[in-house]
Amino acid sequence: MYFVYVLQSQKDNDLYIGYTCDINKRIDQHTKGNVKSTKNRRPIILVYFEACRNQHDALHREKYLKSTYGHRYLKSRLKNDINSNYSTG
Repeated sequence: MYFVYVLQSQKDNDLYIGYTCDINKRIDQHTKGNVKSTKNRRPIILVYFEACRNQHDALHREKYLKSTYGHRYLKSRLKNDINSNYSTG
């Protein structure tokens, strides 16, 4: 099982989108500052995740969520759960 996840930085409201086969371990790595791309954007919170049956599907979904259409989907899907002023940068 693979997971696609979305984190939101509480520092700059940017979203980070990734995938992993061990979501708990990966979130812990982000929280502790062990991930280069989110280290300086902490604190972060998990705002969304999806489960995929295989790595190929998870990677495909991650790429979609990083696209303009994917950001629109997330903004609509999570309109009450994330800061509405989040940045896509």
